[in-house]
Amino acid sequence: MAQTRPSTAKLSLTSPLTRNTLNLIRNALEEHHAAQDEKFDPAEVHAAVLAPFCNVNNKPGILLEVRGKLRTHSGEVSFPGGRVDETDESTLKAALRETEEEVGIHPEQVEILGRFGPSELSLGGLRVWPYVGFIHSSPGEANVAPSSIGADADIPLPNLSMADLRLSQKEVAHAFHLPLSELVSAPRLHQYLFRGRTPYYAIDVSDIITDHASGQVASSDGQAQWTSDPASRDEIGGGKEGRLEVWGLTGWYLNVLMRTLGVYSPTEAHPPV
Repeated sequence: MAQTRPSTAKLSLTSPLTRNTLNLIRNALEEHHAAQDEKFDPAEVHAAVLAPFCNVNNKPGILLEVRGKLRTHSGEVSFPGGRVDETDESTLKAALRETEEEVGIHPEQVEILGRFGPSELSLGGLRVWPYVGFIHSSPGEANVAPSSIGADADIPLPNLSMADLRLSQKEVAHAFHLPLSELVSAPRLHQYLFRGRTPYYAIDVSDIITDHASGQVASSDGQAQWTSDPASRDEIGGGKEGRLEVWGLTGWYLNVLMRTLGVYSPTEAHPPV
């Protein structure tokens, strides 16, 4: 199992994200992705998701959703995103469009930092392309050129207000901020096998969703509800044993991203939990 490495991670898990941090993430993604570029097969059905970094309450983290009462994936944790349709110019455009539709983040608020992979097939047979971005507090801030930042490179970037998110009542029950420090919190981590083969960490977020006073959670219906699969099948429902977890394809992608950024070790070993 890939070990967590909070003491040697390439980016701080507690200090707010800065433009220097964004450049660090961008460079790591470019280095990793260059070695495993993929071909887009038009014969497949495609989807795209955005792994959105943001500062909330001066803490660095990632914005995630709990899906609403949908025909599939109801009550599951996911990144913003969805199926690529005929109006989308690219998989990236699809990820940005879906992010705006689901949580009200305007594409001009999103500074794209890169893509990682490889792409994976969802349980429904969609080829899913994952992108990484940073959510700025207002449109336009994402267009600042790295060469223009100068001495401001280490100044914390503005916080995203969870109260300002506009959630799709049909698609999204909750949106929440998962602080990076929680990705190495031993009590949250559960060791599973992705598709029955490769170890990864699922992350328990049950308490975050129910703690609305923290300012980390936005809700469309005010109800913190999710269900586990009665048959305990992997990747079906909110998690195992009644927990709400970042697991399945979303959990796998989050693990891949954290290994790329040096938060989790790429070596296989038993986790320190």
